[in-house]
Amino acid sequence: MTKREFLRVRAVRAEQGNGTGVFAFFLHGSDISRIADISRIRRDEQELKGFQRREIKDHVKEITAFLDSGPVLFPNAIILALAPEIEFASARGRAPGNLCEVGDAGTLSIPIYPEGHRAAWIVDGQQRSLALASAQNKTIAVPLIGFVSDEVTTQREQFILVNKSRKLPTGLIDELLPEVGVLLPRNLAARQLPSELCNALNTDPNSPFHQLIRRESDPKDKSGVVSDSALIETMKGSLKTAAGALGQYKHNGDGNDSGAMYQALIVFWTAVRDTFPDAWGKTPSESRLMHSAGIRAMGALMDTVMFRADAATDKAAAVREILKQLAPHCRWTSGTWDGLGLDWNEIQSTSQHISKLSDHLMQLERNLARGAS
Repeated sequence: MTKREFLRVRAVRAEQGNGTGVFAFFLHGSDISRIADISRIRRDEQELKGFQRREIKDHVKEITAFLDSGPVLFPNAIILALAPEIEFASARGRAPGNLCEVGDAGTLSIPIYPEGHRAAWIVDGQQRSLALASAQNKTIAVPLIGFVSDEVTTQREQFILVNKSRKLPTGLIDELLPEVGVLLPRNLAARQLPSELCNALNTDPNSPFHQLIRRESDPKDKSGVVSDSALIETMKGSLKTAAGALGQYKHNGDGNDSGAMYQALIVFWTAVRDTFPDAWGKTPSESRLMHSAGIRAMGALMDTVMFRADAATDKAAAVREILKQLAPHCRWTSGTWDGLGLDWNEIQSTSQHISKLSDHLMQLERNLARGAS
């Protein structure tokens, strides 16, 4: 008879529910794939099997890039379901005084079987486990929580409970990003600089957005009228291209000229405020200029307007002149948008409405520019 191979690790055992064993322990990231399978959701002729979604390759690549960026802190626990055949031996010895005896320390032994027949299944953290398996550093210490159950029903229940919890608000993440100094995954890094600029726009007394931007840290009785996420998305779009009002000041590898970016934002949005004084500073229900759809649409127009004004001696005056010509065609607080067939308050924060309004404003600006020339 072939002797079974085990992976043995120090662990703490506790009980939850109706006597279910729950274990807390650490493994090297590369060892997770040795003991645990990913039970992907699938269906045969009789029943639904598994519960995990398909691998999200871009997400796995982002996590892998983060892990390969250097010494990283990675305290995110992966949750496993463990087969009853795992073994646990309590540690012997005298316990220290005043010990909070919630758990029992000892050695956890997990059998090592071929893929598809393993003694553990990943309930939460499959993308992280795949990234850890691909990372250059194979010895990252990863925390794991395992509960004993080979019942797929229980595993699915835990999978749903773990993943149904409410996600962190985007606004909270955005506001925290400027305070983070570590290398971030690409999707978060793209929001870091825009969030810094958003902070400056909201706190600078000379900014047209001074104290008008809603941020997660605002007290409930003092909230701005402009969505920070709308401004951040606008800035992200402008940063994507070297021809953008902000992107022209982005220098990969040589640092970004954030001062010039901020000045461009001040010039454009101050002109917007001065061009539409009756629509500025009101709530989105009173003015669609302050609505996220209006901010996104005007933000899309910013690149074109700033590029056209770039050669002017007085850039701010040139921007104001362009917006002055556009103003009679805008319906921020009343009326119907010609060419869109939408009343001012019918504009919503949907991708369709934002795209239509953006295209409409840019087409108007082009036509007016041709007429002026």
